[in-house]
Amino acid sequence: MQTIGIIGGSGLYDLPGLENREERRVETPFGSPSDALITGELHGRRLVFLARHGRGHRILPHEINFRANIHALKQVGVEWVISVSAVGSLKEEIHPGDMVVVDQFIDKTRMRASTFFGNGVAGHVSMADPVCAHLAETLYQAGVKVGARTHRGGTYVCMEGPQFSTRAESEVHRRDGGAVIGMTNVPEAKLAREAELCYATLALSTDYDCWHETHEDVSVEAVVAVMKKNTATALAILSEAVLRVAAERTCACPHAARTAVMTDPKLIDKDTRARLALILGAGS
Repeated sequence: MQTIGIIGGSGLYDLPGLENREERRVETPFGSPSDALITGELHGRRLVFLARHGRGHRILPHEINFRANIHALKQVGVEWVISVSAVGSLKEEIHPGDMVVVDQFIDKTRMRASTFFGNGVAGHVSMADPVCAHLAETLYQAGVKVGARTHRGGTYVCMEGPQFSTRAESEVHRRDGGAVIGMTNVPEAKLAREAELCYATLALSTDYDCWHETHEDVSVEAVVAVMKKNTATALAILSEAVLRVAAERTCACPHAARTAVMTDPKLIDKDTRARLALILGAGS
């Protein structure tokens, strides 16, 4: 059975309504993921849910073990990954409460392990189009179906955090072409590409960061207040999207790392090969 993974961000720490629900602890060659994986079925499809920050929101963005999270999903058979993420809006037309299905990322992080490769294995995947167009369209159509104000496309600026932007930074992000700003989708999207998973983001706008002259600056209180309203909408979109995800993957994502590895396979030692067994696949 094809498996859809859902990574829940701020405000989404569980996935209600799953049938045959089970909790599964998984260890990976890159350590422990943020929390136990919650598995179950929805509309006859197998789902795996992971709380990105851990249940109770215990993990700061730069502390997330992104490699373990993506690897754990890959280990249990996930092929599609829907990332649900709270973001600030950098555009007037993206209101707090709106949904954005992003299609590009700008990486402004500094402290994160952003690849499975390294330590004797050189690998390079294309990130020109960093989300799966098929899965993104599915999310957008699901948003329209449930009546949510949903924007198709937009650039997600990923900042390091955990502090929110200064006003000067917020203006720079806007001039750089950002549509929304968050702290978690990079390197998540990069690692999903290396793992040959279909990846798309449902970004939940909670505020106008701090650039908007007529709105209050972003705060935890403001984010939480909007997130409570957004979560119900996000769950409705996820439920509809699960119904719409194709039975088979016909995009390029399953082959994204096929020619990524440049290292001579004879030079990859046994321990490294074992550590990267799921990732190397056709790429070695």
